[in-house]
Amino acid sequence: MSEIKKNSRNTEKAPKSPFSTQTVAFSHYNNFSAQLPIDPKTGEIVNGGIKEQAKQCLTNIQAIVESIGHVMDDAVKLTVFLKNISDIEAVDEVYKTFFKSSLPTRTTVAVEALPLDGALLQIDALISNGEGTTPQKALDLVKVTRNAENAPKSVHAHNVAFSHYSNISAQLPIDPQSGKIVAGGVKEQVEQCLENIKAILESIGHVMNDVVKTTVFLKDISDVEVVNDVFTKFFPNYVPARTIVSASALPMNALVQIDTAVSHGDGTPPQLPEDARFLVIEANNTENAPKVPYSHTVAYSHYNHISGQLPLISETNQIVNGGIKEQAEQCLNNIRAILESIDHKMDDVVKINIQLKNIEDLNAVNEIYTLFFNGDLPARTVIGVSAIPLDALIQVDAVVSNSEGTPA
Repeated sequence: MSEIKKNSRNTEKAPKSPFSTQTVAFSHYNNFSAQLPIDPKTGEIVNGGIKEQAKQCLTNIQAIVESIGHVMDDAVKLTVFLKNISDIEAVDEVYKTFFKSSLPTRTTVAVEALPLDGALLQIDALISNGEGTTPQKALDLVKVTRNAENAPKSVHAHNVAFSHYSNISAQLPIDPQSGKIVAGGVKEQVEQCLENIKAILESIGHVMNDVVKTTVFLKDISDVEVVNDVFTKFFPNYVPARTIVSASALPMNALVQIDTAVSHGDGTPPQLPEDARFLVIEANNTENAPKVPYSHTVAYSHYNHISGQLPLISETNQIVNGGIKEQAEQCLNNIRAILESIDHKMDDVVKINIQLKNIEDLNAVNEIYTLFFNGDLPARTVIGVSAIPLDALIQVDAVVSNSEGTPA
């Protein structure tokens, strides 16, 4: 196959940023930058409260979607970052009006801060891209939406498969029988989240080892070790890429929520199951990035998923000396080291996610950030969090193109 090309695009009908591209398409997915409630005509936050802001975020996403010849029902996954978790119901009222068919999968989390003062939420999106990117031929691929009886019921789809990935709505520690948070502490809640993910996977003929990336949202960042212990039970031989995010609040006052991306070797129609049934998940670690109890990068089909990188020096596993600029540079150096270990480069990145302990540090991060890319900047989401593992000031993870695919 000829080298698949990344397709970076912007539209005047949605807010632009000098530090990200609105959407970066690669293979069969479009990766969107998080959209704030900014009116693109004024460059200011829209007037009103949470409903008006939610409508503006989704209107901006819709404008980008339509600018690339798509519709909102092509969305497979949305992530909603709220300042106040109590705003979920108001957001849901607005949210449902943007979709005509089944709702996409969704993750909702409250975070400490957002990049623009006065913003009550931001939303990022993953959109199907049936036409693929050059030189792939366009396919009328079908988005497959499914729900499992053995997982907690939700207005959002449990699972939306498109091409060679299944996207699962973030799972809360809800007992599917009672519909309530499981009894116990964080250990029991992590177990329940993973049991719910397992039930969804089994309902579509998959297993936990098909997971390529998890994002764990924790109310208390000090619970990381408990998460690690529980994960070894569910992933005894292989641990997918992982990012830990400090949530200021979660739906239903949960202590944990887990988001998952899953390999889908069977593909979606009209792809034939036998064409990709034996695609291999490639998990890699390098000595040139800090040691962690999970995979540095997991490649599947045409994407690499990079675990959240802290500002650790690989030789010592200690936080680099200095302030936010030094820490941002170290995180990005770690990502670059991982990419170079798998024969990739920073310009292969399609999406970057940045967590900051102090959202005011974003300008300093931006000064460093742009130095790592030579071509179009990737799509990007930035959030402020109350804590980061090891008391770091920043953590960065990435989604990277993988034009060579993974072997059969």
